[in-house]
Amino acid sequence: MKQEWLERWDERYSSEDFAYGEQPNNYLKEKLENLKTGKILFAAEGEGRNAVFAAKLGWQVSAFDISEEGRNKAILLAEKNNTSIEYQVGELQNLNFKTEQFDVIALIYAHFPAPIKSSIHKMLDKYLGKDGMIIFEAFSKNHLDYIAKNEKVGGPKDIESLFSIDEIKSDFPNYEIIELEEKEIELSEGKFHNGTASVIRFVGRKK
Repeated sequence: MKQEWLERWDERYSSEDFAYGEQPNNYLKEKLENLKTGKILFAAEGEGRNAVFAAKLGWQVSAFDISEEGRNKAILLAEKNNTSIEYQVGELQNLNFKTEQFDVIALIYAHFPAPIKSSIHKMLDKYLGKDGMIIFEAFSKNHLDYIAKNEKVGGPKDIESLFSIDEIKSDFPNYEIIELEEKEIELSEGKFHNGTASVIRFVGRKK
């Protein structure tokens, strides 16, 4: 992964404030609260707000990101909430997760670089057990129109890094689609996600 990508996220997470706040993403919160707890993996987890929330619910939490600064903040947030998470730093192919290790994989604004985003999705699939669930929310390709109106809403500014319903179907072909939609929502997450956004939401069960 390019050095400038790593430096971008280390810089964003080096501030004392939490870039996307300390509270969990609303969609993730809604879905996790209705599932039986088990083992969950958070991809591109940044400062840990979602992972810590899951740990507080009783999930056995693993997470990864390329940013050491993100991990440091996540561990601090876990300690602040009297819980713990297992958090690895590095690119997915170099980490030591096990085949079918997890019951749920969460991808919440996990915008990997465009050339590798589909391969990451397919790599993650092997770490999810049969009948395991994917919970996904990220910006849609139509989100560029929303950024043009309000940059404070955040999100990638190149269309290749954004998602479509067809891409999700292609990346996760062996899943029962429980929910898959493009939706306009209101975001209020820390400093960098504020305003009206267009997102793809997906919940799928591995066949």
